[in-house]
Amino acid sequence: MSNPPRVGMLVSRIRVEEKLLLEAFKHRGVPVERLDDRKIVFDLQAGAPWSGDVVVERCVNHSRALYALRLLNDSGVATVNTYEVASVCGNKLETSSALRRHGVPIPRCKVAFTPESALDAIEEIGYPVVLKPAVGSWGRLLSKINDREAAEAILEHKEVLGTYHHSVFYVQEFVNKPARDIRTFVVGDETICAIYRYSDHWITNTARGGRAENCPVTPELNRLSVDAANAVGGGVVAIDLLETREGRMLVNEVNYTMEFRNSIDTTGVDIPGRIAEYVIAVGARAAGRPVTHASVDA
Repeated sequence: MSNPPRVGMLVSRIRVEEKLLLEAFKHRGVPVERLDDRKIVFDLQAGAPWSGDVVVERCVNHSRALYALRLLNDSGVATVNTYEVASVCGNKLETSSALRRHGVPIPRCKVAFTPESALDAIEEIGYPVVLKPAVGSWGRLLSKINDREAAEAILEHKEVLGTYHHSVFYVQEFVNKPARDIRTFVVGDETICAIYRYSDHWITNTARGGRAENCPVTPELNRLSVDAANAVGGGVVAIDLLETREGRMLVNEVNYTMEFRNSIDTTGVDIPGRIAEYVIAVGARAAGRPVTHASVDA
């Protein structure tokens, strides 16, 4: 690619996804400078320590990602994704609120700030319920609560733990889904592919042992996924959806630093290639260059 934008990749370490993305950029003739979040230092008076056209964020740590994106965006550096998207998607309450504001269907949920009011919220929704931390990923710290005795025990544990993560009680209805959920991958204004995640356990994350199969992207699934992506600010995101027994689809979560290694062969879609092309287009616009199709024939 002639005169490509200057691309940086903000990383914690080079995992499989980052290797695949680096290969995708290389294939398209676009060099990438690695920005190690363990070493980078921001000077708030001097601006960002990197002056390229676009940074693709691939941090493992949410706080590092969030603050780096804030400072990069403040310095005029385009990022995928933006600080605003990371801020919303990194917090389940913020995500649910954004989806609700934009009319995207979500499971019923309640938020409380004390164990006593949380217990009231749980019993108003009715057992079983799911108790989630406001901030978290990979299906960690989720609790399915089946009765009052379990609710009281878990709420007491969270109160004793006393950290920020345990001081806000996010209570969600348990959706009796058909032993699977759906993850869709949205790049820009298109749902490029989707997978079913099957599991005998109620948590279906592939990081927790869920089994992936290709899911056809129907017009309804595309519309709902793109609506959810737009509600949180757009960009490159993965949407987790739940199917109800009545056939409705509800958006459960939106992920802004998505993992995709197990979905490329499953869907037959070049996910890292599509992400790279989107990033290149964002960088070209930021640099004031014409946006051209960046792919190269294999």
